[in-house]
Amino acid sequence: MIELVLTAESANRVRFGISPLDETMGAMQTLLGRRGHPSHLPWLREAAAKLPHLPITDFAKVMSARHYITDFLSPPPSGPETTAAAQLAEIRRTPPGQVAHELSKVDADLSGLPEDPAEARDLLADQMGIAWTELVEPHWPRMRRFLVADIEERSRRLADGGIALVLEDIHPRVRLVGDVLVIEMKERGRVHLDRRGLLLIPGVFAWPSVGVITMEPWQPSLLYPARGVAELWSDPARPSGALAGVLGRTKATLLTTLNEPASTTELARRLGFSAPTISAHLTAMRAAGLLETRRRGREVRYLRTELGDALLRA
Repeated sequence: MIELVLTAESANRVRFGISPLDETMGAMQTLLGRRGHPSHLPWLREAAAKLPHLPITDFAKVMSARHYITDFLSPPPSGPETTAAAQLAEIRRTPPGQVAHELSKVDADLSGLPEDPAEARDLLADQMGIAWTELVEPHWPRMRRFLVADIEERSRRLADGGIALVLEDIHPRVRLVGDVLVIEMKERGRVHLDRRGLLLIPGVFAWPSVGVITMEPWQPSLLYPARGVAELWSDPARPSGALAGVLGRTKATLLTTLNEPASTTELARRLGFSAPTISAHLTAMRAAGLLETRRRGREVRYLRTELGDALLRA
């Protein structure tokens, strides 16, 4: 297992990031059967048809590793706005010695890679760029909405209850024991987090795994599955035109969607709006008697009332 020891300084330096290249790596591993949520099947069919025609053989070999697939190919993002182009540029700046060290740890057949680590680095960056452009980028707006919704929810938790509340349901193999963050993995290590703190990176292709970056010189990071990934490829229910004419398109969609309880974060993720926007609509509809709230643990969930059902039927 990996143990990350939190100091008073590092516990106050928890931040979030979105990593387009982590998603690209996760997408490739899903294509290779290494991981993957059943809900990804619509994407998988499309991507599997493209894969044989993409010149990314060497990148695929690295992604076929079972235990370690390098850290330099997924440089930790600077925040939620990090782009694939910025990360690819950072890959190409990785010192050759670091590249050679990490590639030597990859448990896959890399005999086809150039022996020169700088040349191998640039080749892998090129092929990763192709994988990003063809497999992930066309779906990035939808994927990014889910990641942003997860970050918004966990940021609220961080403000309300600190890191313990953020981590309480982040993954079954992650737990906070006192001041030690324990990640159950085959690898072993104990790292004292410094003033850089901890970077939390949600991923839509991460399920069911959890990942951790502790190797120097990289930012210590925890990669975990974003909430609600089962809904990623489903389209929201469409309200009738008459209902939308009375309530407005967003409120009508919410009323149509809420045949089962859902939180503000879940609804924001499904519909592609920010959580504050959804919250304002929900508050107005609750005040009008169309919705009621139920609490599940720390989470407030919304559901149609009888009046809401009657309006929807009408």
